[in-house]
Amino acid sequence: MQHKSLSRKLLTKVLSVYFILTFVVTLGQIVAEYFNTKNHINGELETLQQTFSGSLTRAIWELNTQQALIIADGLLAIPAIEGIIVRDDSGAVITQLGRYLNIQERFSTQLVREGVRLTEQQSGIFGYTFPLIFEFSGRATQVGDVTLFSSRAVVIDRIKVGIYFLVGNAMLKTTFLIILFLLAFRRQLTLPLTELTQQIEDLELDQLDGAKVEIQHDDTSELSVMADAFNRLISRVQDYKTQLETTQKQLMLSNEKLDQQNLMLEQEVARKTSGLSQAMMDLQQQKQELEVKQQSLREEIERRRHTEDALRSKQTELEKIVDDLKQAQDRLVQSEKMAALGGLVAGITHEVNTPVGIGVTATSFLAEKISTLAQAYKDKTLSPKNLEHFIEEATQGAELLQSNLMRASELIASFKQIAVDQTSEAVRTINLADYLHEVIRSLQPNFKKTRHQIEVNCPDNIMLNCPAGAISQIFTNLLMNSLIHAFEDTNEGQIRITVLDEDENVDIKYSDNGKGLTPEQLEKLFHPFFTTKRDQGGSGLGTHITYNLVRQTLGGSITVSSEPGKGLHYHIAFPKNLKIPT
Repeated sequence: MQHKSLSRKLLTKVLSVYFILTFVVTLGQIVAEYFNTKNHINGELETLQQTFSGSLTRAIWELNTQQALIIADGLLAIPAIEGIIVRDDSGAVITQLGRYLNIQERFSTQLVREGVRLTEQQSGIFGYTFPLIFEFSGRATQVGDVTLFSSRAVVIDRIKVGIYFLVGNAMLKTTFLIILFLLAFRRQLTLPLTELTQQIEDLELDQLDGAKVEIQHDDTSELSVMADAFNRLISRVQDYKTQLETTQKQLMLSNEKLDQQNLMLEQEVARKTSGLSQAMMDLQQQKQELEVKQQSLREEIERRRHTEDALRSKQTELEKIVDDLKQAQDRLVQSEKMAALGGLVAGITHEVNTPVGIGVTATSFLAEKISTLAQAYKDKTLSPKNLEHFIEEATQGAELLQSNLMRASELIASFKQIAVDQTSEAVRTINLADYLHEVIRSLQPNFKKTRHQIEVNCPDNIMLNCPAGAISQIFTNLLMNSLIHAFEDTNEGQIRITVLDEDENVDIKYSDNGKGLTPEQLEKLFHPFFTTKRDQGGSGLGTHITYNLVRQTLGGSITVSSEPGKGLHYHIAFPKNLKIPT
């Protein structure tokens, strides 16, 4: 297989980079020379302004057109100038010679006031326009302007020799560099690699002694390091070869010992085989016994499977019954809430009837007095005393009407908020002290005919962010349970509600001095449908609803303690801010 020389690859890459770099640099020098020469020619055109502008200005001022034409021809003879245009003070062209551009498109008939360079066009022509100023008696008058033109051909003609020199210099340096690189690569890389390759190809694994390679041309290059590494590899191979021969001898000794062990093992196997045959016969007998037991086990499994299917069927029926019970329980809970709300409506209605009735009576009284006053005014029998008497009675009636209507408004507002909260689970922010008084005010019709006392000890700054309906339902159930059950045998009960602010939580202690509960009743207090008034229509869901509202809705805890004759005590704690799951 023919391999491409490494030195040739390296030389090709190095020279390619050098060629590109030389080409770019040479091209840059040519472009720089071109623009430098072009700027120089522009400078020459500007210099000609100082040389010829005086004579040309005087010729145009004196209307000596022939003299102006002679000067223009003289300017055109200058090698840097390829064209000229001379205009008078009206912008009309006096003469235009050689190669030029149409300056009428740029300046029209306007004369230039100062020197202007014309940029190079696509045709390669560029130029310089300057005004012709004639000074006479201390006054300066512009008599026209002159435009001198040069071209790209003039620039190239000037730099032609320089370009040849640059290209020749680049080619000479490139040729010298190629020869230098060829000699250096051949001496430093090609010849040493050839020697190293030949020595490696002549290497024989069976005769490693004296097979180390040597580099004659250079003792410090990477090739010498490679040769040293190869020589170290040969030394390690010799060591491995010696170890391999020793290992082969040990292996032969081990094989002899292994043959002896195999013979002993065959004898042992024969002896064990006879014992194994007896064991196989015993196993066969045990297998038959196991199959009999397995058949019995299958029958037992089949019997248990039938039993399991029957149990699953019963479990399905029980789950359906439990679901029905849960639905019934939910309906009973809603019925209990609606019943509580109905009782609240009845009590509020009865309570509101009194101030409303008084208000109707006061209104009728005022209407009668106003009618009497109007009649006296028509009959012209109205006296100041009658008017004073009417004002006094009207004031008393208005005060009576205002106080009773205010009482009815407070009752209706309290009932409205409590009723909405009990039928809604919306979370809102409430002041606990104010809300407790609203709940108690809404239940006041139920306590009105008794002498029971309700004492509330609650800080005024406790704010809760929770379902207000849960708070209303909890205290409504507790208060009504105390009224119906605890104070059954007394008309002067005492209820105490104490609220403590504990940072993120509220701690509520509710107690009454009623007849209390026995330990058996206390154990079942929070069970659904447990009541001591079953024969009087009690549902037994009040405390169960309270327990679920505290634990599930408010995320808190509730405990209860009681003894017969010593009242009932609740301890309720829950967070101020309900965490709503997202």
